[in-house]
Amino acid sequence: MREGASAQGNDDANWRRLGGDGLSKQNDRDLSPMAQDRMQKVAEYLWQSNLLANRLVELPLAYLLAEGVTLQCKDEEHQKLLNAFWSDPINNWPLKLTPRVRALGLLGEQCYIANVREGDGFVRLGYLDPRQIATVVTDPDNPEQPIGVVTKRDNRGKQHKYRVIVLGEDAELFSENTTRIRAEEFTDGECLLYQLNKFPNGSRGRSDLLGQIDWLDAYDEFLFNELDRIGYLRSFVWDVTLTGADPDAVKAYEKTFTPPGPNSTFVHNDSVKLEAKTPELQAADTSQSARLLRNHVLGGSTTPEHWFGGGGDVNRAAASEMGEPTFKVYTGRQNFLKLMLEEIGRFVLWRAAQTNGAKPDWSEDKWQVTAVFPELVNRDVTSFAAAMASAVTAVIQMIDAGLLTEETALKIVADVAQRFGQDFDAKTELEAARKEHAARKKAKAAEDSFNLPADLRDELQAGRDQPKGEPAAADAQA
Repeated sequence: MREGASAQGNDDANWRRLGGDGLSKQNDRDLSPMAQDRMQKVAEYLWQSNLLANRLVELPLAYLLAEGVTLQCKDEEHQKLLNAFWSDPINNWPLKLTPRVRALGLLGEQCYIANVREGDGFVRLGYLDPRQIATVVTDPDNPEQPIGVVTKRDNRGKQHKYRVIVLGEDAELFSENTTRIRAEEFTDGECLLYQLNKFPNGSRGRSDLLGQIDWLDAYDEFLFNELDRIGYLRSFVWDVTLTGADPDAVKAYEKTFTPPGPNSTFVHNDSVKLEAKTPELQAADTSQSARLLRNHVLGGSTTPEHWFGGGGDVNRAAASEMGEPTFKVYTGRQNFLKLMLEEIGRFVLWRAAQTNGAKPDWSEDKWQVTAVFPELVNRDVTSFAAAMASAVTAVIQMIDAGLLTEETALKIVADVAQRFGQDFDAKTELEAARKEHAARKKAKAAEDSFNLPADLRDELQAGRDQPKGEPAAADAQA
């Protein structure tokens, strides 16, 4: 009842904190439906109106997506399918990816309705607003796995039920009971569902701003109050002192007194004293309060203070170290988005394959999809190159001394190569390198023999053609 009153009342004093007791009584790992709706509305509002909240959302987007994202596949035919899907005028991922990722962080969920074209299996995705989701149904045998999405009723009382897409056949992935539920209950189509900040057995995602909503609002209110205070500091009053005047004389003088204007003259005798008084509100204390409140919000999002204009005593070296935890958090979010887009890409290939009666083997390279993101930070190539040279020199010396195997040496080099964005398996790379080296050596030998005089080249070839165990003709004559 408190929640209902706070959600519907007009008096701001009746609103309670979102994090107070908004958990559902049925499942303490999810917010109640009303709290879920309120969280999404407030998160959207703060992004639009609160500068600090806007930066907490937009800064990760800039690092994650500023240079664009692509889907890649080693198979040429599959790459054509992915290119067509990615650049389709309706899908239009290059244009829509940024607002979709922004909404994912703000609302904690993304849901895409899959529309598959008959004949060729081409996929177009429609967006389902997370605020229209009433319930996410999980597998009764596995609460970690969502199996269906139920929407709120529209103006006509219509409610839609979508089956959550899992890359495989239901009979092979779910129990008989779950397969029946998905087939009989969720008949309005299929959807791709992605959620953030949820427990494994929770059903709804949560906003990145959920823990900071109240503090963001408090910071905004603090600044507005400070703005009023600045106005008060700029104001003043005229203090008039009448020496030896009784109350009646004071009232009479007040009625006739006119405050002097700029560059005007105020003439008086020694019984009248006029002073301009300004308030003393201890303005110096507010900067520390503002920093404390701001850093509380920034710390909750793992954002360094100097990223929001509060440099303090930070120098370049300290700033670089302070940014590392933030980039680790951004890397985690990038990995989530990478897996999300790669699953969408595999779904596109799967639906196209079904039209031809093919069944994907997800272990084969031709079915693997890679989402390529921009680098989060510019690498110091000079230091990495020096480290690579030192590592290569050291492992070569250890191999020559018999202290290290070639495969382990290549693993050490691979660790350094990862700093350049190159990731490879040492054993596979070693085998390929040996084959390539043998091929180069053979080609070099052939080139050298071609440059020899004709008689020496014939004699060398005759020696190669001589069966093993038999002496050459010249040796037999001798």
